[in-house]
Parts: sequence; C-alpha cells; structure tokens
Amino acid sequence: MLCQECRQNEATIHIMRNINGKQTELHLCEQCAMKKEELDFSFEPQFSLHQFFAGILEQGLQNNRHDLNVANLQCPSCGLTFAQFSQVGRLGCSECYRAFEKRMEPLLRRIHAGTSHTGKMPLHIQSRVKSRRELEQLREELRSKVEKEEFEEAAVLRDRI
Repeated sequence: MLCQECRQNEATIHIMRNINGKQTELHLCEQCAMKKEELDFSFEPQFSLHQFFAGILEQGLQNNRHDLNVANLQCPSCGLTFAQFSQVGRLGCSECYRAFEKRMEPLLRRIHAGTSHTGKMPLHIQSRVKSRRELEQLREELRSKVEKEEFEEAAVLRDRI
C-alpha cells in the first residue's frame, strides 16, 4: 500500500482514528508521518495519567469540602486516606474500592460516563451479566410505569420480574 501523502513510498505506519463514532484510516510512510505535526513520535510522556486522575479526584474532593469526613475516610487494610488517594490518583489495595465506594462512584461516573462494565467479558460470565442487566432494565421500566401511574403495564412488568 502506498503512502496517502506522497504516493511514492510504501506505507509503514497505519493510523486508525475514531472521533465521535466516525472512523478514519491514515496510511503513511515513515518520512511523511514524521512531518505530520499532530503525530508525535517522542517517547517522553506528554502528561501523567496519574496526574490526570489526581486532578479529577482533587476537583471532586473540592466540590465536597463541606463534607469533612470525605478527606478522613481511610482504608482499613492499607491505611490510605481518601485525601491521599485524591492527590496520588492511585488506590493502595483492592480493599480501597470498598472503603471509598460511596465517594468513588460519582467520580467514576464522571470519568467513564457510567459505572457498569460494557466491554468484553469471559463467556462463562456473559449469561449471568446479561440476565442481571435485563432484570435491572425491567425494574427501571417498572419504576417508570408506576411513576406515570400506568398500573396495568406495571403489573405485567412485575410479573415478568
């Protein structure tokens, strides 16, 4: 395949972009790729992922300054405080997820636009997860029908649950 820029050299760099659901491909030779300003081939990190998460966590902590107990939350297993977690951006152990669960959920929701896993999963788990998601969806529909006072449809949903 020839380079899409110079149309002379063999394309050795293949870039796939997905921006707002629109996927584009770019096939370049090494020389043309080096000339592209938006492509940076340096190996020095431009930003630290930990700093990124720490910034988001710190912002979340500042939004909850009125709740003084937030900063004092501490993991019983490793001793990490929520304030330390918000500065470092990294949990100390697996038990931290439980210790900071109530405070992490809004942060994860803001970072990931949700708190449930939507990617690939092992085959032996798929059916259980699918059943659980269907049940959650039915319960949500039931709540909605009850709020709208559509009791007959709510009864049908209740029976399905």
